[in-house]
Amino acid sequence: MGIFDRLGKVINSYLNDFGEQTSQSFRSGSRSSSNDPDLDAAYDELNDFLNQKETQSKSKSDNRYWQEPPRSDPKDKSIPPEELRADFECLGVPFGADKETCKAAYKNLLKIHHPDRHAGHEGNIKKATAKSAIINAAWDRIEKWRNE
Repeated sequence: MGIFDRLGKVINSYLNDFGEQTSQSFRSGSRSSSNDPDLDAAYDELNDFLNQKETQSKSKSDNRYWQEPPRSDPKDKSIPPEELRADFECLGVPFGADKETCKAAYKNLLKIHHPDRHAGHEGNIKKATAKSAIINAAWDRIEKWRNE
């Protein structure tokens, strides 16, 4: 049982303590809005999730509510291998982003974390050198995959 299943059960039991009408009004979305927009957004998101979960559990026998990530075919160059997911995250771009997006992110990160920009402080130079090495390694692995 996943964390969202447990969370849904806890929330449903909490709402049922206040009566079935409260639970039904929550599920139908007729909850009165509060003065807090973040609270309203959280309730709306939770309501959407609970309604989606109910719909999917009725339509699927295995109660899976997520999609499997696409499997990487070694012959298909349009889908990067799963091992590169961390490298795309390191550059701050979506998994499988195009070359131009990756290159722009790479250049921007190096502008920020280049050791020459932190020449006045020894500790910052070490941190910037380590960070730029991580960025360069991620870029190199992505480029190597693209050029294979």
